[in-house]
Amino acid sequence: MEELKKEVQSLEKRVGNLEISVNPNEKTREIRELEAKSMKNDFWSDVISAKKTMKKIANFQKEVSDFENIKGRVSNLLELIDLSKQSGENSYSDLKLELKEVKKQIEKAENTLFLSGRYDSEDAILSVHAGQGGVEAMDWAAILLRMYLRLAENLDWDTELIEDTKGEEAGIKSASVEIRGKNVYGMLKKEAGTHRLVRQSPFNADSLRQTSFALVEVLPVIEQSGDIEIKPDDIEFDSFRSSAPGGQNVQKVNSAVRLRHKPTGITVSCQSERSQAQNREYAMKILIGKLTKLKEQEQEKLEKSLKGSQKSASWGSQIRSYVLHPYKQVKDLRTGVESKDPEKVLDGDLEIFLEAEIRLGK
Repeated sequence: MEELKKEVQSLEKRVGNLEISVNPNEKTREIRELEAKSMKNDFWSDVISAKKTMKKIANFQKEVSDFENIKGRVSNLLELIDLSKQSGENSYSDLKLELKEVKKQIEKAENTLFLSGRYDSEDAILSVHAGQGGVEAMDWAAILLRMYLRLAENLDWDTELIEDTKGEEAGIKSASVEIRGKNVYGMLKKEAGTHRLVRQSPFNADSLRQTSFALVEVLPVIEQSGDIEIKPDDIEFDSFRSSAPGGQNVQKVNSAVRLRHKPTGITVSCQSERSQAQNREYAMKILIGKLTKLKEQEQEKLEKSLKGSQKSASWGSQIRSYVLHPYKQVKDLRTGVESKDPEKVLDGDLEIFLEAEIRLGK
């Protein structure tokens, strides 16, 4: 028990450091000020500003709530250890389990302190594009999309599919999903890159080993502001019918849209079962995200433009490999983090990879 108590006492020090960083008293004061601001009659006259304020309130409230929960659990652990020593009850395994859970919670809270990028607290648009490998790659792209949707579900993030282009035989050619929650862009931005899958082909009668690639792109969701100015004359707009494998689901109206930003040459398309106006709205969101990322790269004096910085989804450019055959392993080629349970990873259990990515970036 003494060893266990020492471990918990070491956690108390980490909680103290966390309290300095989170500053819950200051956050609570800011919450009250922002809530007072939200009660004014003209608060919603500027919808974009109002939404930002409400999001800030929600984020601050979660930070304070999460910290108080951690602090309370550590304090309770110490009390339970002392009580267990006095009563002589053998509850070591239960206390050890609680200690493990609290440690994990503290590590998550500490990781958020690394998310200090300008747009890290924003929502994100995550897109998956099938790479080399034909129908295999399109099936792999669909598996990746499901993985991120399951991750979002596990982390209580909200998702909305905004673009989905089906493959002719299976899977998807591309898809984009808006993911909303606390620090979504900061958590996911380093997932951008090529993901490689090695498995026995489900589309081949001989079950031959097949390597497939898919490209993941992650953009911040930024409301149009002074940072990014898009003039109407800079946009070339085109509408077309949404594509589908065939049958009754083929669109008979030009609801899909394609936007081209003339100054940069960036092209964005969005097609779904929505109206043309909704598709255009989401296409603009993606365009603003791309322009924001491009501006960030220029500010950092990167030599490549947004297109040039993206690697092709092919051999030699992958950031993570998922091997299902002849052995089972998921390995991140940047952080070295590995998992021997790819099925669990593909079901959305990505947190060990995300945490390593966050720490690698600092």
